[in-house]
Amino acid sequence: MSRVRVLVGTRKGAFVLEADGQREKWDVSGPHFGGWEIYHVKGSPADPERLFASQSTGWFGQIIQRSDDGGKTWNQPGTPPGEPAKTLDGMPKGESNKFVYDASAETGKPLTTHQWYDGSQRPWEFKRVWHLEPSLADPDTVYAGVEDAALFRSTDGAQNWRELSGLRGHGTGPQWQPGGGGSSRTRRIPSDCLWRSRRPAHSGRTTVARRGSRSTED
Repeated sequence: MSRVRVLVGTRKGAFVLEADGQREKWDVSGPHFGGWEIYHVKGSPADPERLFASQSTGWFGQIIQRSDDGGKTWNQPGTPPGEPAKTLDGMPKGESNKFVYDASAETGKPLTTHQWYDGSQRPWEFKRVWHLEPSLADPDTVYAGVEDAALFRSTDGAQNWRELSGLRGHGTGPQWQPGGGGSSRTRRIPSDCLWRSRRPAHSGRTTVARRGSRSTED
């Protein structure tokens, strides 16, 4: 009989719920990362045992966690092999928190600015990961939608991240203004989830809070 897994992110940790196809009795694992806000937990369609989680607090910042065994154990994929994942005081190092916005090669400044609440222009600053979207075909490829609104991609299982700056470089980028929850790139939907056919595997659609959606073919 098939099994069902539900991944839950809360303000006090993450939970993994599993049941058989009848869904009458559930096994609950967690809380994982107790006391931390979990903005998103997502499993890889290419490898159901691989899970990604966005772990964050206002004090310690952003951490990406990964599980390769369905949530039984977790690791910070950016931490070099053999090194401890925590500092001496027991807190995560944050090695997986390497989200750097693309900048101009000539000036070193951000490619664009965005509109602030008062109408002035501000540089883009990374704050947190709101959404994780694993690839449909490759368990090592995962996309991250972040605040300030931008899209990042990792092709090595979340060890390293690179911005896909075409989104932020859109002509309307300087007009993007944060809402009450900040300026977030909320979700990327791979093409197979939208059209199922006649679209290349690298196409898709992304949505930006208060700024609608954008599509890509590359």
